[in-house]
Amino acid sequence: MNYQFDWQLVLSGEYSQWLVDGVIVTLKISAVSLLFSMLLGTIVAVMRMTKFKPLEWLGLAYTEFFRNTPLLVQIYFWYFGSSQVLPDVVNKWLYARDFEFAAGVISLTVYTSAFIAEEIRSGIFSIPKNQLEASRAVGLSFVQAYRYVILPQAFRIIIPPLISQALNLIKNSSLVMVIGVMDIFYMAKQIESYSFHGFEAFTVATLIYLSISLVVSLCINLYDKHFLRQISY
Repeated sequence: MNYQFDWQLVLSGEYSQWLVDGVIVTLKISAVSLLFSMLLGTIVAVMRMTKFKPLEWLGLAYTEFFRNTPLLVQIYFWYFGSSQVLPDVVNKWLYARDFEFAAGVISLTVYTSAFIAEEIRSGIFSIPKNQLEASRAVGLSFVQAYRYVILPQAFRIIIPPLISQALNLIKNSSLVMVIGVMDIFYMAKQIESYSFHGFEAFTVATLIYLSISLVVSLCINLYDKHFLRQISY
């Protein structure tokens, strides 16, 4: 093989800017998806804890469906089938903007929120039941009791697994390149197509994902060291 490595080609000039743009898109789609995943996951978790059976069954069906179907299938579903599922007003709003980005956010959100809902539910189960009963006894409604008493404690307990879900979401975001979202992986593929230096491009992309993952892992370790030990004392 006479392959000539050219790292300078990828790390400087126009191609390096492509990678920077890809990093920005990856962080942006991950942050937006994580925010919506937390909100939706919290709602689904509370639905599963209610005594109203239709809501409980709906929450169960949601988590089981989205946790047990491949993310790539969901990405294609929302990209090609959102016009059949979402209201026309929403579809017009999405098509007037970056539809590929929106489809990626929707697919990552519904997929990740199903896992986050289970993490939140496990955190709720770790809280003594008498706290909910005491909250109701002092006059709080079911929603108020969860908002002011149960959920704050649950989130404090499950922050490490939530950070792990955030890490998974960042890595899963690489799949949205299949619908044209110009993230890190998409840009690395474009560099390979234009320069035929795919090894360098994908190596740099891998190191970027690794760097992001290490930063998130560092946050987990710092939280465990400085906060969880304080709780144990």
